[in-house]
Amino acid sequence: MPEAPSESLARLARAHGVATEYWDWRGNHVVVGADTIVAVLAALDVDASDAPAIEQALVDQELESWRRVLPPVIVMREGWTPWVPVHVPEGEDSVDARVTLENGVVRDLRPIDQPPGSREVDGVLTAEFNVELPGDLPLGYHELEVTYDAGRTVRTTVIVTPERLALPAALEHDRAWGLTAQLYSLRSERSWGLGDVADLAELGTWAVRQGADFVLINPVHAAEPVPPLEPSPYLPTSRRFVNPGYIRVEEVPELGYLSAAQHQLVEWHSDDARRLNKLDHLDRDGSWQSKRAALRMIFRTESTHRRRRDLESFVEREGQALLDFATWCAIAADRGPDWKSWPEELRDPRTDAVAAERTRLGEDVDFYCWLQWVVQSQFLDAQRELRAAGMSIGVIHDLAVGVHSEGADAWALRDVLAEGIEVGAPPDDYNQLGQGWSQPPWRPDRLAESGYAPYRDMLRTVLRMAGGLRVDHVLGLFRLWWVPAGKKPLEGTYVRYDHEAMVGILALEAQRARAIVIGEDLGTTEDWVRDYLADRGVLGTSVLWFERKEDGGPRPPETYRTLAFASVTTHDLPPTAGYLRGEHIRVRDELGLLTRSLEEEQRIDEEQREAMLGELRSRGLLRFGTSVDDEVDALHRFLTWSPSKLLGVSVNDLAGDVRTINQPGTDEEYPNWRLPVSGADRQPTTLDDLMVSRRAKRLIRAVTRR
Repeated sequence: MPEAPSESLARLARAHGVATEYWDWRGNHVVVGADTIVAVLAALDVDASDAPAIEQALVDQELESWRRVLPPVIVMREGWTPWVPVHVPEGEDSVDARVTLENGVVRDLRPIDQPPGSREVDGVLTAEFNVELPGDLPLGYHELEVTYDAGRTVRTTVIVTPERLALPAALEHDRAWGLTAQLYSLRSERSWGLGDVADLAELGTWAVRQGADFVLINPVHAAEPVPPLEPSPYLPTSRRFVNPGYIRVEEVPELGYLSAAQHQLVEWHSDDARRLNKLDHLDRDGSWQSKRAALRMIFRTESTHRRRRDLESFVEREGQALLDFATWCAIAADRGPDWKSWPEELRDPRTDAVAAERTRLGEDVDFYCWLQWVVQSQFLDAQRELRAAGMSIGVIHDLAVGVHSEGADAWALRDVLAEGIEVGAPPDDYNQLGQGWSQPPWRPDRLAESGYAPYRDMLRTVLRMAGGLRVDHVLGLFRLWWVPAGKKPLEGTYVRYDHEAMVGILALEAQRARAIVIGEDLGTTEDWVRDYLADRGVLGTSVLWFERKEDGGPRPPETYRTLAFASVTTHDLPPTAGYLRGEHIRVRDELGLLTRSLEEEQRIDEEQREAMLGELRSRGLLRFGTSVDDEVDALHRFLTWSPSKLLGVSVNDLAGDVRTINQPGTDEEYPNWRLPVSGADRQPTTLDDLMVSRRAKRLIRAVTRR
């Protein structure tokens, strides 16, 4: 057993939002080891190495707010009238305050007429005044400015968020169904080895004719600029920018201005890439090498004036963040993607050495800026196309939990990410050893000091292309499982975030984009969290296999949450046909991920499966002796009896696929994220075949039949 923290260490940890105890997935009380707590505090620049250091850190924490004239950021809901503490040296009789709205309008404020409080801070007698912010501030990002001591001025960001994110009109009195897809795995005859934006538009256009209102896809965040490419869409190099591997080359307008010889070269690259469609696995490296060569050729082609103007506007809007990302891509292509292995002077994006590299690699930097313009434009066009075709929502994008520790965001955003820590998850029913995700977490303190700018910029990019956003592990907006370097995932602890800010900004950006938000709230969490998300208008997630009564039996779908996205399966489980055959137990046993015997796991799984099928039979949805396809249809029909606002149907289920997409807690042990959509025979199938599949049409009828 790890050594328990002392009383003073526990008090210091709690003051910084670091958990000293928690309840695990089996209901057991767990005390976090002192060494874990010390390591996590160190990542927050808090020295807790010995007793004197802890006592000094407690003093510093108590004085922290008094050492600031203004809080680092103020987050309030529309209609709130918070009092903002202002700390100035004793004797300052004149404290002027004003708020500048994001539209430039300035409003003067008056400090509250009350006797100021005071205390000695670092040898200076310091007074505390309060300024009340008015309740009629509009939604958005504003600036509070305080002037004192003959003209000294201090500013902080004021963020006004909506009380509740409203549902689209189409969902107020009705529900919607749609498809869920791992886009890269859904290849058509015209794909370059991986599914792309044009495939998304084609799938959506077909789906809307079947009555679908959305297509929910995997994260399309940016990957490495050169092979080897990370296969997991949930371990991107950047969440702010997009993976250009999703570009459909033939739909880049500049292609039309190539010479006949250049067209022939593009065709050769296309032929090479389309051969990859025949493989029973996904070759990201081969696909991107062909696509990158063709896109480089198109990039060098002279464009029209109106296209150049649009590109220039895009680059100007994205600003320094795009320049940093493109610079990282250019250096990574030249020196390798792990920036920690670069010369010391290149590890900080603001050094003169990086500026010199940006000049030396100027054409490459421009190329990576251009790629972002092209790929984001194509995703935006796909969303517009699906809305025009009749979808009430359109594309729902997915937001990963974090980024690769060696990637672009980890390089450009070092100041707001914790070093020596990886995000993960404690042990649970589906991974009983815990998980480590190789991602550095946001530092809550640094996010606040930045006015949450990196967070809100990231949300804005994704939402610009979307009608909705699924937030993977939305519980991470409340607390994240931090695992110190060198420790096992089960030796981590939770670190809290300001959920009022994190969820509020999410709601603000979604409301401005007129998008819905789905929170993937599966796993171990506190009960109040789901209620809080519902109060803010964020949909929860209900997966049929996880919805159980207290006795372990299946919950009636009529009792599911209304404000939720319901589905039979998810990407961390096998497709439904595979789950019914125990594919998840077989895979976990082969990989050594079970903590109970295989026989016990199979017994428990079979009991749960039979309980569900028995429920279907008792309600007239299924007979004895039916096929797996019949069971898949019946499970989806069962789900339509729930009041949940959104119902998702996996493309893999339409195809009859059985193979697990991703096995949590593994890396190279299993081909995670590398399997194309396949049929029941485990052989790859195409989008073209899917759209004429009898199995697909039958499953859709099960979902749409009233």
